[in-house]
Amino acid sequence: MLHTLTRMPADMSSESRRKLLNAVTDLFLLDSEPSEVAQEHYGEIALRSLPHLDTEGRRHYADNVAATETLPHRVAVSLANDADAGVARLVLKLSPVLTDTDLAAIAISQTQAHLVAIAERARLSEGVTDILVERGDNAVLRSVSVNEGAQFSDRGFDRLLQRGGDDAAVGEALARRSDLSPQRAERVLRIVGQMSDPSSETGSHQAATMARQARQQRREVRLLIADLQAGTRSIGEIVDMLAEEDRAFHLAQVIAISAEITSEQALRVLMQRDVSGIAVLARMLGLGKDNFQAILTLRGRRLYFKAKDIEDDLKAYEGLDTATAERTMRFLRLKTKLS
Repeated sequence: MLHTLTRMPADMSSESRRKLLNAVTDLFLLDSEPSEVAQEHYGEIALRSLPHLDTEGRRHYADNVAATETLPHRVAVSLANDADAGVARLVLKLSPVLTDTDLAAIAISQTQAHLVAIAERARLSEGVTDILVERGDNAVLRSVSVNEGAQFSDRGFDRLLQRGGDDAAVGEALARRSDLSPQRAERVLRIVGQMSDPSSETGSHQAATMARQARQQRREVRLLIADLQAGTRSIGEIVDMLAEEDRAFHLAQVIAISAEITSEQALRVLMQRDVSGIAVLARMLGLGKDNFQAILTLRGRRLYFKAKDIEDDLKAYEGLDTATAERTMRFLRLKTKLS
């Protein structure tokens, strides 16, 4: 069937192509392990159809396939390079198909909106972050500095401090990172003006204290996870504590253990702007309104949401029932092979 559909008539209307692509995509996604031939033929259909779709049609399609592990590489690259950042956004943030080479090429050539989406990926290599901190505007620098899954080379870290040093949000985000070494803690303090003399004993002591706190927090979260598994602490209690302390990375680790997903996936849904993913996880884990409000408050600090946004998200969460959340998680686990 897919082989036949690759020979689409050239005079098909845009609407016909959209309907055909959506129908074929639904069929393609039913197969969790499509053959190379099926992927190749599906890719041909998608690549022939996309140039004929309007922006809304491309965006709808991109959002539907963004996180698909079996999406043909050529299709993922085409969507990620779409001139409209709204089309490319979720693919850039979520696609497991895109390689570091793909992301680097896009980061070099595309708009700031594309760069923001890349900066929000659950994991970023040093090579990609080097480009983001060199080309990115303040929105990009904020996003990458708050992203606990972003790795920084020494050069990239220094460049981020240099370019984002005037933005308090960048310095504060870097100072809160759980992977902060004593050397990098000292650079943060120096650049954001929290120490007048980088060679002073006071400055060195502050840097060492920050690094020691980061190590202590890593040990602490291991103990919290052990308590959770032993039943001596509840998931709600731990969520409240980590959210109040603004420890997004550690909160994601706890959620991942409880939901039986990877830390990368948990961090991605926790820190992406769309609240749906973390709402489903929280409801499935049995978190109450107060627990979810703590999560929303953390997200608000990190992602600069308005109080009204948090209020609306909390109301929507109250209307999300556990059965729906559990069904959604079962579907997502099946679709992405989480279980």
